Formats: sequence, C-alpha cells, structure tokens
Amino acid sequence: MELSTVYDILFHGAKLAVSEDEMGKVAECHEFLKEFAKDKVIYGINTGFGPMAQWRVSDSHLKELQYNIIRSHSTGAGEPLSDVEVRSAMVARIGTFLQARSGISTEVIKLLQEFVNREIYPFIPQHGSVGASGDLVQLAHIALCLIGEGKVHYKGEWRDTAGVMEAEGLTPMGIRVREGLSVTNGTSVMTGISIVNQYYAENLLKYATIAGAWINEIADSFDDYMSVEENICRRQPGQQVIARWLREVSEGSRHLQKREHELYNPEKNKDMYFEHKVQAYYSLRCIPQIYGPVYDTLRNAAEVLENEINSACDNPIVDYTTRNIYHGGNFHGDYISLEEDKVKIAMVRVAMTAERQLNYLFHDRINGILPPFLNLGTLGLNYGMQACQFTATSTTAECQTLAMPNYVHSIPNNNDNQDIVSMGTNSALLCRRVIDNAYQVMSILYIALAQATDCLGIADKLSPRTREQYGAIREICPKFIEDHPFHEEIAATEKYLRTNIIEYLK
Repeated sequence: MELSTVYDILFHGAKLAVSEDEMGKVAECHEFLKEFAKDKVIYGINTGFGPMAQWRVSDSHLKELQYNIIRSHSTGAGEPLSDVEVRSAMVARIGTFLQARSGISTEVIKLLQEFVNREIYPFIPQHGSVGASGDLVQLAHIALCLIGEGKVHYKGEWRDTAGVMEAEGLTPMGIRVREGLSVTNGTSVMTGISIVNQYYAENLLKYATIAGAWINEIADSFDDYMSVEENICRRQPGQQVIARWLREVSEGSRHLQKREHELYNPEKNKDMYFEHKVQAYYSLRCIPQIYGPVYDTLRNAAEVLENEINSACDNPIVDYTTRNIYHGGNFHGDYISLEEDKVKIAMVRVAMTAERQLNYLFHDRINGILPPFLNLGTLGLNYGMQACQFTATSTTAECQTLAMPNYVHSIPNNNDNQDIVSMGTNSALLCRRVIDNAYQVMSILYIALAQATDCLGIADKLSPRTREQYGAIREICPKFIEDHPFHEEIAATEKYLRTNIIEYLK
C-alpha cells in the first residue's frame, strides 16, 4: 500500500479495497496457526501476556483470554483522537494484517474495512501508549468496538457501538485463536497519527516555500539566492528541490532584481553606499538551505511510514511459509518515534523561519520600505498587525519548547518487562501539536504578506503563483486601514492553507 493511496482514503473520499489474493494469504496463515497451536506453548495463545507470560492458561479459558486483553487494556485517558487519525490507524492496522503474519481470520480485516468505508470511528483517547508492545491501550479501544462494545463516532455523534453495528448490519468480531492480542498489538495508532502529520507537514512546507518566494518579491531581492548555479554547488538533494520550487513559484515575477544588471553593471554601481541591501537577511536568502533539510527529513519520514504500513508489527510472527512461529519485538515503535521527533524539529524550524520573516515585514527599521507593523492607518492611533506578532512569537516559542526529542524519554514499566520503550504515540501527538502551531504562524505570515503587497502597491508585479495566493488571502482578509480583530481571519486563513493542497510543487 502506497502512502498516496492512504492519503486518497483519508482525505479524498476513496474507499479501502482489499484483493482476494491478499485475503487468501491471510486465510492460509490463519489455518496454519489453528493447526500449529494445538499441542504447543505459544505466547498470547495459551499463556498470559507481558510479564504474565510465565503462566500457562488452560484450554477452557483461551477465548476468555483474548477478550480479557481487550477489556483490561481499554484504559486510555484524555481527549479522543480525531476521526481522520482513527481512520488512518485502522487503515494502518489493515496494512499490518494483510502481511499475513498475524494468524487472524479474514473476518477481522473485513470488519475493519467496513468501519473505514462506513466512517465508523472507535473512541480512542490520546493518552495511554508507551509505544513498546506497540499501542496496546489505544488499539484495545479499537478492538473493544470490533467486539461490539465501547463507543464510536458515527455521523457526527458519539453512540454505543452495538447500536451502530446493528443499524449497519455488522456482526461483532469473533475470537478464533488470537484475535484479541493481534488487534491490540502493534504500532498502527502511532503510524496512523504520523501519516496524518506527514500529509499536513508536506503541504505546509510548500506554503512556506511560496511565502519565501513572495517575501523576496516584497523585498525586491536579487534572484541569485535560488539560482541553479548557487545551489548545485552544495550536494544536498533537499536544497536543490527547494531552490527549484522557489524558481517555479517566482517565474514571471517583475519584482526581483538581477545582480548582473545592478551591481555587476559599471554604469550603475558607482555609489559608495547602497540603500538596497547587497544581500538579504538570512530568513529571506537562505530559504533553500533552511528548508532543504526539512524536505529531506519529510522524504525520509515518508519512506519509514510507507514501510511501516506494509510491515507486520505483531508478536509473535506467524509464518505459514516456513511453518513456524517467531517471537520478537516488531511492535516496538522506535522507527516511528524517532521519525516523528525529526519531523517535529523540522516543523519547529519552519515556524521559526516564518516568525523571523514576519519580524522583517513588521520592523520598519529592518526592511526600510514598509510602515511599522504594516500599519496603513495613523501611527500611534492605529496599530496594524502589531499584536499579531505577539501571537506568532508566543506560538513559535511553544514550538521550541516542544522540540525536545520525546524518543529519549523511556520509562520502564510493566514490571520492567517493557524496560525500554519508544513513546512513539506521544512523539506523534507532540509532532501534531507543533504542526498545528506552525500552521497558525504561517497563517499570520500570509496575511502580513498580502498587507505588505498592498503597502507597496506591487500586486500586479508579483509572479502568477504568488499573485494567486495574494488573491486567495484577500478574499479572506481584505486590505485593512482601521484596527479590527484578526482572530477569525487567522483561523480562516489556517483553514485555507490546510484544505487547499499545493499540487504543482513536486
């Protein structure tokens, strides 16, 4: 399953389809497990779980054992995950089961598929996972709904699962061999949250790059900062991509300068002091170097996520091809935890850069061409976007506080059975918070870019791509002279940035 396919299911209304060939392999694995487990001791089938694995469970209680792990582990706390995050987690879980290494019946996949396609979302609290045996607590909340218990979000309301399943003609999941453990065991929730993070982070980077091109037009910068020749000298792939994006966005602009026409022209460079900056501030001219590593980080994260949804993150691994069962730790969430920390740090950098670009626009003694805080009213009486900077700065500061890697915050638990854990779901949730914050900062920057464009009267000189963004923002927030509240316009701009996906930068 490709990440783009998951995006289509999550954001574009596509239905989740499963091939007969895939289901056939799942069924073959299930039949092998039923036969293989008859006279053997196998973890989680006829033993207790975790540190209780030293106790054998009698054959008369094996089905009860599977129900017990679901009910006993449904202990999450806090606000529920969003519908799209739950949907993503269920898709990721199906991806794991389709590897045909879990020993579950095809009935489990079919029921999860129905939940996804009918938009039935189990209640999953944010808090509960340490990310070591995967997302035991959060996945238990999914499993609880699959057996017809707990609550689901359905058609905008929280309802009892049993009633929704009855209304939809769905039968609760049965326990065959190890369905309880298989559904609760693995990295699917942290992966699901991370996939949603990835989608929004990739889009935010594109808007950040467009903002970078736009602010350089406002500054009437020299265009060689994004040139092929400048950037190809540094052998970093992300930098090359960002520089190319900047050139694509800036194509057709009539408010960028050519260094060879101005500073390299003996007829024009006779002054001893140049009012126009020979080199722009770093937050303007170093965009390829700042956003290049962000691009590379996101590219690597996408690869890890795609690998994870096409992996068996279960324990034990039921391998019907070698006719054996292997015990290990594929449920450990380190891959996801580390990547989400890296994405989080990269998004903090995006927020920081946007905040510095805002400062350039607001600070008249720095830019030298714009009124203080883009104030088109009476200075002293009116305040322009002065207070918007408070919001951007405080939000960026929170991002910086959240930048501390969560991957290194292991705390032993589970009677020290889980003596080193990934905290992967916490990492994904913190990354989500930073991405949300960064969108807010970027929204304020976009409003400021539109206002700065009007302060200078250069809308007709912008490139077609930045002019397109100028027009979109002006539909949300018209040019302002008198003071007024901005909070609704910031929220509307954030919604615009989140829902209007940039397709042309690839």
